[in-house]
Amino acid sequence: MGKWTAEDIPDQTGRTIVITGANSGLGLRSAEALAAKGARVLLACRNATKAATALESVKAKATGPAPEVRTLDLQSLASIRECAAGLADDLESLDVLMNNAGIMAVPKATTQDGFESQLGTNHVGHFALTGLLLPTLLAADEPRVVTVSSNAHNMGRMDFDDLFFEQRRYSRWRAYGQSKLANLLFTSELQRQAVDHKTALTAAAAHPGYAATNLTSGPATGLAFLRPVLRTADKIIGQTDAMGALPQLYAATMPDVMADDYWGPDAMRQQRGYPTRVGRTKYAQNADDARRLWEMSEELTGVSYPWP
Repeated sequence: MGKWTAEDIPDQTGRTIVITGANSGLGLRSAEALAAKGARVLLACRNATKAATALESVKAKATGPAPEVRTLDLQSLASIRECAAGLADDLESLDVLMNNAGIMAVPKATTQDGFESQLGTNHVGHFALTGLLLPTLLAADEPRVVTVSSNAHNMGRMDFDDLFFEQRRYSRWRAYGQSKLANLLFTSELQRQAVDHKTALTAAAAHPGYAATNLTSGPATGLAFLRPVLRTADKIIGQTDAMGALPQLYAATMPDVMADDYWGPDAMRQQRGYPTRVGRTKYAQNADDARRLWEMSEELTGVSYPWP
């Protein structure tokens, strides 16, 4: 594959796309790129101030309908339900849901509903949002759900007896790895069910490699002495957020994207480069774990997917 960039995104005129966490980083760059190609882009964000700034940036790039902001806090099931209800009321159909928002390696905390914050935000919140928007997605001709995972899924293991580190000693990186593994298991099971119910929905995943975003300079630095190390790594290894967004943009727009695909960078062991299909660990290919996670997610959220 050649060096695919955002300039190669096909015309998005007439398509509607919702991006979670679009106020910065990968989400913002994705919103700008898609709006520049004519899509109607809705930025689903928690922080209203940052979202307003991001909206102006996306507006400056838009060549089609004006972008919009929708309030969404993935750490609150009530907020997720409110956001999804508003979108369902306002949209005839939804072509792409980009589950982009995430937190990385933060200190131990819980969501408003009592879930460990990383799994709660990165997986549980997106599971609920996708299920609540499923009828709107299925109203589109060729809907896609693109979920952003990470190379950190390689260290992920699902502990179904203690998903939220209520018994284990908390490890910010083990929790993050588990949440990114959950993203891939969710994608696989979503695709399996979409096929079983004979729908046109495509579920795919992507990861940015090492992208220098607010995540690598935030709480993930942990101890203060690590921050200069990560800042140096950002410069030497990391690529820009615009480059990091390319795999998810490819997964959201290109006609050769297949069921349960996983896209990432093509160079330096998937740390940087241009979009290509990538592999996943054996733990991310465990169909039994995918089904079990799905069932537990339904119980945790109270959201069952209304397949036709």
